[in-house]
Amino acid sequence: MIQQTPGKLTAKDKKLANFFQWVPWIAFPLITLPFPLLFFFLFFTAAATDAAAVYLLLAGFGLAVGAFLGGLVTILLYIYRKRWLRRLRDRLAEDGITASEVVWFTKELSTAERETLLETSKHSPLLADAYRETLASRLTASRIIAKTDKELVRVRSRINRARTLTGADTTTLLVDLESDKQQLQSLKTEATARLAEARARLQTIEAAASRSLSQAETHAMLRRLSATQDHLPLVIEMHQLEQKTLQEAERELKEHESSLENAERSRLEP
Repeated sequence: MIQQTPGKLTAKDKKLANFFQWVPWIAFPLITLPFPLLFFFLFFTAAATDAAAVYLLLAGFGLAVGAFLGGLVTILLYIYRKRWLRRLRDRLAEDGITASEVVWFTKELSTAERETLLETSKHSPLLADAYRETLASRLTASRIIAKTDKELVRVRSRINRARTLTGADTTTLLVDLESDKQQLQSLKTEATARLAEARARLQTIEAAASRSLSQAETHAMLRRLSATQDHLPLVIEMHQLEQKTLQEAERELKEHESSLENAERSRLEP
């Protein structure tokens, strides 16, 4: 029997994720529409008026009941999918989050992080890979801190309960609990330092990505501006030639009209 590696995504997980992605969209119409459509069909094919009225009433009733059941099933599917995804993320994070698993933790990313990841994925794959790696480190450190805080609350509660015990020697228990507390605090301190490093690295990559995108946009605008400026003298020259041609045509027309008038005047004079 092949043992499943903890924290790794399996083919079954991917299939279930795809299933939960589209099944809520089709669950509602599949539950709501069959009976109303059947009764509507019987309504249109009914020969008697009374039977048609009954079928129409049943169609409306079936539509209302189906819509209620479809909405209820859809809500339950959404809730179950949310819990299933949370359990999946917890399992993936057991051995640390990797860059390829960041896509499953988008809900835990900030809006700025999601936007930066999307932009870098479009324009700079290398920066996107580095950004995913750093996001994985940030997510792992954040989860370690959150888990450590919960454990610290439990340990402090155990220490308080142990100190309130009377009639028993709790020295060894308190020493062990204090040792656990110190270890958790040390782990939290290290995770906090790693989180700060990851956030600083994220800002560095974000600045580099923004700088790269700004330079690319600026270069594109400058190329367009240069092309426009290169074509501008030609456009002006063409306009000037057009104006000159119109002026010459008007002058020739005036000269022709003047010559016709002179010829007509010479013909009329005795």
